[in-house]
Parts: sequence; structure tokens; C-alpha cells
Amino acid sequence: MYAAFQALKLRAEDKHCLVARSKCYLRLGDTENSLKDAEASLQNDKTFSKGLYQKAETLYTMGDFEFALVFYHRGYRLRPELQKFRLGIQKSQEAIVNCIGSPSSVKLENKEDLCFISRQAETKKANQKLQIKLTKDQKWTKKQETQRNPKIERQLLGELYADKAYLEKLLKDEDLMKSSTKQGIKVADMVLSGIAYLDTRTEFWQQQKPIYARVRERKLRQQRWIRDKKRKPAEVARYIVKSMEDIDMLLTGGSPEESCKKAEHVLKTIQGWSDDEVPNKNELIGNLHSCIGNAQLEMGQMEAALQSHKMDLEFARQNNLPDAISRALDNIGRVYARIGKFQEAIDTWEEKIPMAKSSLEKTWLFHEIGRCYLELDKGEAARNYGEKSLQSADEEGDVEWQLHASVLVAQAQEKLKDYQSAIMNFEKALEKAKLVHDDAAQKAIIIALDDVSRSFIEDLKERGREMTDHSLIDYDFSNENTDDDNCEKDREGKESEQGTENRDGKENEDAKNDKEQGGDKEHESKEEESKRDDEEGKRDGDASKKDKK
Repeated sequence: MYAAFQALKLRAEDKHCLVARSKCYLRLGDTENSLKDAEASLQNDKTFSKGLYQKAETLYTMGDFEFALVFYHRGYRLRPELQKFRLGIQKSQEAIVNCIGSPSSVKLENKEDLCFISRQAETKKANQKLQIKLTKDQKWTKKQETQRNPKIERQLLGELYADKAYLEKLLKDEDLMKSSTKQGIKVADMVLSGIAYLDTRTEFWQQQKPIYARVRERKLRQQRWIRDKKRKPAEVARYIVKSMEDIDMLLTGGSPEESCKKAEHVLKTIQGWSDDEVPNKNELIGNLHSCIGNAQLEMGQMEAALQSHKMDLEFARQNNLPDAISRALDNIGRVYARIGKFQEAIDTWEEKIPMAKSSLEKTWLFHEIGRCYLELDKGEAARNYGEKSLQSADEEGDVEWQLHASVLVAQAQEKLKDYQSAIMNFEKALEKAKLVHDDAAQKAIIIALDDVSRSFIEDLKERGREMTDHSLIDYDFSNENTDDDNCEKDREGKESEQGTENRDGKENEDAKNDKEQGGDKEHESKEEESKRDDEEGKRDGDASKKDKK
């Protein structure tokens, strides 16, 4: 609004700015100024399509449906390719039919008819201007004469009905009605003005509501037809297929609330059908509970989503549907993981493992279980499931899941402080990320590699310091304990030296004694030998003497 005013200050006659301000006035409910600006935009160019459309819209909002129809037709003849003029003609005709009946006698084919309708509308507008001159008290008196149905007013006004009831209650306070504000405005005039505005809105919406009433009636007829008519199998199948496609499209299209409403409506409809009409009724009901749970999960309604998926699981188990059981367990695990209940998610997914049919499904399942174990700081289990996920991904030949599984294994090894292995697996993951051209993954892995490398270096330094500390501790402990040992060793050494000296002395003495004894024996033996020689010599001498004789 402010921008439109500023633009008109610079270009007072600009028709586009006038249309913009007219739209602003119309949104504020100021139809009079809106109409003035729309007419001003057409002053120099009667064929200006935006001005024609804005004037028609303003007249339609004011309740001048016939006059609005004229300008919708003018715009449509000038710009037949614009859908808004065609829609304007349609809604104006419907409003006229609702007010005065079918306009079959009116033909809008020549200019004379258009001029007649234009003159008729202008006459009606002049009469309305004359009626505006009535005092507010007269308006109130006139409206009081017309009895209104409170139920209809409540339905038409909605939240504004309480405001109208409050203003009508104020009218009963005579003292208040006689008072005035500081600016000199009578309170009664303000109250009557508010009531008059609400009555105008009531009349307008009373003319519009039948359009929506017919739509509502059509829907009710359709619902009765769905409920009462004997449905053919082909019709039922088409309805179900179309409904499920719509539910899925709304969810994937970013409208989970609409998807949830659609699924709930279809669920209620199918529950009212017999088992003969829907052979796989229980399976379909479980599937709809699953769809509702997925939509609730997207909307952040975790508890409601959990209950919906549990109902899906219950229907699947009651009817012995393995695929539905697997699906429900999968979704329940997702909800548990989303709300941080990782152990419950692990238990649910581990129950699903035997139901996995493909390597790709196992890859995802092992990866999610490993991720939950990693969140619980259970590095060993996380690494084991990461390796299983990587093995399944290799069997499937899926490079992206090989990337995810390698990252999981590396993170688990980092948790276990097996930094060297973690670096190797991060490098493998980096190669996979380059293969699939995932720039975000490459950046994240490079950052993780830097962190692990720093941790690895710090770990090596810490080990080196620990080894040094242990060697110093061993050295100090030996010094403290070896003083007494050295004393004992000194004593033992001295004793051993003394013992050795004693032994050597004894041996020397024994040797001397042996020597002396040996010398004596040797001397005795020499004397005996000399004696024996002397005796032998004597015997030889005697023998020779005998021979001589």
C-alpha cells in the first residue's frame, strides 16, 4: 500500500499504479476507494485489461454482480486468452442465479443488451447512493425490521458473530450510548457503524454461500453414492489405485498434512466397505496406516507416527503378511531412531534382518543398526555392522552404499582408537565419493581425515611419553633398591676374598709341607740307594777276591 502511494506521488496518472492501489483498498475492505482507482485507471484507456478486471472484481465484491458481469465480458472480449475473465463471468452468473433465478431471458450477444444491463446496473448503483444518505439510525431501524436467523448469521460471519453480539449488547446500555469520545464522536454512532458493516458482510456472504453449498451438496451426493451404490470390482480397484497415488504424490510433493488427511479419508471409506467388495481389505488398511504414519513423521508428530506404524504391524501379524511385517518394522525402527531411542531401534531392525530379501536392503539395514550402535558409543558392534554393510554393498555393487559403509567403519575404528585403520577406510571412502562426484561427502571426509590424523599423531606422542616415563620409573626403582644390595655384595665379596685368601694360604702351607716331606723322603731314598750301592760294591769285591784265590 505504501509503495503504491509513493509510486503515485511520482506518477499520478499511471494506470498500473492505480490498479495496484485499488487492489490494496479492496483487500482492506474499502470498496469505494478501490472502485475510484479502478475507474481512474480506465479514464485514458478504456481497453486496459487490468483496469477492467480490477473494476469487475471490485463491483463483484460490492455485490453488483450484473455490473461486474458486464466488465468481465468486456475484458474477455479484449483478452480471451486470460482465464481470470472466464472465471469471473462464471462466478458472476452463478451469483446472479442464486439471487434472482436463471438469466435465460438475458442474452449478452450485442452491444444494445450490454448497454441495457449497464444502464440497469448504473440505475441500481444510483439507488444505492441514495440509500447511503439515510441516517445510521434509520439503517439500524430498517435492519431491525428484517428478522434474521441467528444460526445462519453465525455460519456466515464465523468468528465475527461474537463481535456483532457484543455490539448489540452495548446498544442496550443507554448511558453508554448517550456518551461521546474525546474527539466528540458519539459512541452510539460507532456501535451502529460496526453493526451496519457486519450486516453488509452477512448479506454479501449470504449471496455467495449457495455456490459453496452446491459444491458441498455434490460432495455429499458423491459420498452417498460411494456408500450406497453397489460398487463394481473394477471401480473399487480404480478408486484405491488413484487414492494411493494421490497420497504418495502429496507426501513426496512436500504436502504431508494433505497426504495424511487424504489417507485418513480413504481409510474411513474403506472401513465402511464389506470384505467381499475389497478382498485384500486388511492389507490395504495396514498400508493406509503406514501412509498416515509416514505423513505424521514428516510433520514431526513422532508419537502419533509410532502408533500408526504399530497398528500397521498389528494388522500385518494378525493376517500373517510377511512383507507388511517387514515394512512396519522398518518404519518403527526409523521413528525410534529419529526420537533418539537407539536401542529400541536396534532391537526392531534386528528382528527385521531375517526378512531382508536383497543385498541392498541388508546394506541399508546393517548400516542403520551400526549407526545406532555408534550413537550408543559401542564401537565394536558399530564396526562389525559397518563391515557387514560394506560386504553387502560390495555384493550389490552399489558405490554409494560402499561409501556410506566405509565411513561408518572408519568412524567406529576412530571410536576404538584404531587410528591407522580408520585413516585407511576414510581414504577408501574418499575414493568412492570421487567416483560418484559427491562434493559434500568429499569435503566431510577430508575434514574427518584431518581429525583422525591429528588424533593418530597425538596418540603416538602419548605412547612415546608413556614409554619414556616407564623407563625412568624402572631406573629410579633400581637405584633405590641397589644400595643395600651393593652393601651385601661388598660384604659377600669381602667374605669371598677372605675365603679365597684363606684357601690360598692353606694350599701354600700344604704345598710347603708336602715339599718338605717330599724333600725328606727324597733324601732318605738317596741314602738308601747309596747304602745299597755300597753293599753291592762290597759283595762284588768279595766275589773278585775269591776268584783270584
